[in-house]
Amino acid sequence: MNNHFFGRFFRVMLLMALLGPACRSIAEAKSFSLSDSGTEKIIDFEKYGEFQGLKTPNFHYTIRDKKGLAAAMGLGIEPNFSVYGDSRYQKLKDKGLIKPSAWQHVNSGDPEADFYAWATAQDDAGVKLLFTAKALEAGGQYLQAIKAYQAALILHPHSYCWAKDKSFTWLVAPAALDGIINLTRTHPELKLKLEDAFLWTESMVNGDPTNNVVSLSPGRLVSVDSKRSPPPVDLSQLPIVGRRGGHVSFVRYENGHWGLRVNGEPFIVQGVTYLPTKIGKEEASYDWMNADDNHNRLIDAPQEAWVDKNRNGIQDPDEPGEGDFSLMQKMGTNAIRIFNNHPLNLPLLREMYEKYGIRGIVCEPLGAYTVHAGIDWKTGTTDYRDPDQRKHMLDAVADLANEVKDEPWMLMYVLGNENNMASAYRGVNSTRTNAAVYPDDYARFLNEAASLLHKLDPNHPVGVGNLETGFVDRYARLAPELDFIGVNSYRGKDGFGSLWLQVKSVIDRPILITEYGCDAYWTGRGPDEQAQADYLQNSWKDIEYNSAGEPGEGNSIGGIVFEWLDEWWKDNNPGEAWETHSIKASTVMPFPDGYANEEWFGLAGQGEGKNSPFLRELRKSYFMFQKMWTKEK
Repeated sequence: MNNHFFGRFFRVMLLMALLGPACRSIAEAKSFSLSDSGTEKIIDFEKYGEFQGLKTPNFHYTIRDKKGLAAAMGLGIEPNFSVYGDSRYQKLKDKGLIKPSAWQHVNSGDPEADFYAWATAQDDAGVKLLFTAKALEAGGQYLQAIKAYQAALILHPHSYCWAKDKSFTWLVAPAALDGIINLTRTHPELKLKLEDAFLWTESMVNGDPTNNVVSLSPGRLVSVDSKRSPPPVDLSQLPIVGRRGGHVSFVRYENGHWGLRVNGEPFIVQGVTYLPTKIGKEEASYDWMNADDNHNRLIDAPQEAWVDKNRNGIQDPDEPGEGDFSLMQKMGTNAIRIFNNHPLNLPLLREMYEKYGIRGIVCEPLGAYTVHAGIDWKTGTTDYRDPDQRKHMLDAVADLANEVKDEPWMLMYVLGNENNMASAYRGVNSTRTNAAVYPDDYARFLNEAASLLHKLDPNHPVGVGNLETGFVDRYARLAPELDFIGVNSYRGKDGFGSLWLQVKSVIDRPILITEYGCDAYWTGRGPDEQAQADYLQNSWKDIEYNSAGEPGEGNSIGGIVFEWLDEWWKDNNPGEAWETHSIKASTVMPFPDGYANEEWFGLAGQGEGKNSPFLRELRKSYFMFQKMWTKEK
């Protein structure tokens, strides 16, 4: 088995880190002022030009009044190039604070210098505007940042930048739209909201970047009177116009929003990925659901885990064993993500629901990591065109449905886990499937598997476990049996940006964030629980903001945080001890320090590792979720 059996998607998601030679996040940024902030707060682009090809790959904006648009934009935002004559620019340049390469000005800690460097850069115009906007945002110039994001989106929608290894391109348009949406949501004092936008993109992997597809309608910014922009909708007063599922179902309201209901009652997934792993083991070989290392007829992690309140590494008299299920219940968890790669302990899962009110979201790999495809990981690749492999996978789907369909804890099914990963066919840190090479075949097979589940179990919805938004347009055409879209996403400290809109633009289905998270280690500085908690809090606020009745897109049904407990096996090289809690950074990612530390994603830690799998050190993120999920004051 690959040593990232159910890993995430580091290489492909470098887009979300706004990749550059010097891309790092910073704890604080200095604010700065501008000599010219433009003549308009909200730019009426139709006043200065003409849109063509809205919502198509042929989108284009032609400027008719360049002088008027430049005046409305303000300093440094195309088509306003007066920055070259700005006295502050000249002063910073004379002092040597503007570096030779603008890529030295990505979150450098001096947003003013970053702004002038990017506003005068010789890079691609769209990339230049995107990082100009980032600098303005870091310097507290939120309205100007929105203008710069709009300029990047509208004037250069097809701009792209190569990844470091030249294996793929990332697109400016979705990053710019993320910036607009995040700023209007996280800064309600601006009293702005983006309406009627549309975006669908396809970035070519190992292909010709001129074939990147961007279908766009930039929408319009509108002023709102309320900081809720607008206030919540009373769903009880809205007619239900559609329904999918049985006693666990999705309902579609008249306003286009989607809600999840369980036995007729509203439900939002407050979920956790639960993969407790004993130190010295890795998750593929550790069967947490049946592990009883001390032979007392109790399952170790879920029934016996205890909290080391004073973090002395010893189970003191006032630190009784209570189990993870109890701890998660106290946090407000109502669902856990369960991977169908070990035998299910049905009595344990029934206790989880009956005693602690926690339900299960069961993930069938559907060939991810070659699981249930009838082939071996070391030599094979799951092939969604192969009849024998398809039969093996469908048999696993049927066996799973027959096992869990009548279980009281059962909530919904998820098919696959990032099977659409772009690097998958190469088999390096990947799911090792050929879905990325034959996406239509994969989408059709998803539909076949979902149809089988519906036939065997009409009461529980079925979704896909997807890497970001890739192939969602294909699912709209070829997999209508999917009841929801599950998305693994790590887009940064402000939430998920345009994700909700991107999916809504091509398919009318609810969205479950099947994986989101942040590590609790700041590279080069040490553990940082507060940075993790802040990141996760913003993610959850975005999930709520886009749920039914709220001001966002109305297609969120909740999220599953990755993960409950640190796993100590992920970052060690072959031959290294898994008993070591690695502090090395795995890769560049949009986390507080700019890196991912794979072994620090838990809401709980395992201390010094001497009492695994029982000891728990509850992090600040645990108590943050407890406050938000249980509505504590």
